[in-house]
Amino acid sequence: MKRKALLSAGLTLVLGATAVLGAGCGEDAGGSTGSGGAELLAGVDYPRSDTDFWNSYIGYVPRFADEMGVELKTTNSQNDIANLISNAQTFMSQGVKGVVMAPQDTAAIAPTLTQLEDRKIPVVTIDTRPDTGKVFMVVRADNRAYGTKACQFLGTKLGGRGKVVMLQGGLDSINGRDRTEAFNECMRSNFPGITVFGEATDWKADVAASKLQTRFASDPDIKGVYMQSSFALSGTLQILKQRGLQVPPSDPRHVFVVSNDGIPEELKNIGDGLIDATVSQPADLYARYGLEYVKAAIEGKTFQPGPTDHGSTIIQVREGMLEDQLPAPLVTADGAPIAGEPTVKFDDASLWGNNG
Repeated sequence: MKRKALLSAGLTLVLGATAVLGAGCGEDAGGSTGSGGAELLAGVDYPRSDTDFWNSYIGYVPRFADEMGVELKTTNSQNDIANLISNAQTFMSQGVKGVVMAPQDTAAIAPTLTQLEDRKIPVVTIDTRPDTGKVFMVVRADNRAYGTKACQFLGTKLGGRGKVVMLQGGLDSINGRDRTEAFNECMRSNFPGITVFGEATDWKADVAASKLQTRFASDPDIKGVYMQSSFALSGTLQILKQRGLQVPPSDPRHVFVVSNDGIPEELKNIGDGLIDATVSQPADLYARYGLEYVKAAIEGKTFQPGPTDHGSTIIQVREGMLEDQLPAPLVTADGAPIAGEPTVKFDDASLWGNNG
């Protein structure tokens, strides 16, 4: 992943986009203060704070807002769509000029998006794309590629044979659906000798652990696990340890594990041989470009599909819906290619999880 973009002062897009520049403000624990002024007042809803990935994102947001001169009002919807709808009402009452959110239920947010549009308050969604409704920009990575990369890794390591468990996220989320569909399609097309057991978890760690334990009880010869997010990391490692399966890849009992997030713990676990790979989802870039785009929206700038100067591509996913698909590399122990595609070694300094 190209991390040099973090040093860029702006966002210059090919095909006529305009640079977005900013300077200095601050945030306090109660919401925000700063020198950006009411004209650059943005509401940012944090989707949850019960995972290391989202806590990292929460840490990046005020740092980048300070750089850009964006004043913040912040809320936390705690993975509850009712909270997010209420928090959006709060933002409107506070006079925000734009909103950044990451709706976990990507269908139920539609009426709120319509209400914000009627108020002429632009919305940027990060990590997720709403099923319907209008937003100024979606900032996420290609989640179908996440599922495909995990499939290619496990299929290659297992030599195209065996059984794997996929611990799915919430299927009410575009992310859960994208990762699940792509993983299954890749397995059917490329590794028909592998049996996939899909386990719905709703992004809940206790559900993931319980279902994985049950699956191992009925199919003790499981040889691969795909966790669609690091929410399942602790439970998976505990179950493998209990079953005496935390052994090196050279041991025939080894269960190959690929995760998704790129948090520091995952990178350490790869180095320690506890898991084998992860997809580095860019928590830092979600924060940076979520704010850059909401600032651009407030300032009346527009964008078109095409490549960006930060190693991504803006695509049009449907009429009136643009998505900046940020890079998200597969991270492995040795950085060797998988199925002809490059990977990044776990200790690479370009990974946000190695940079505090």
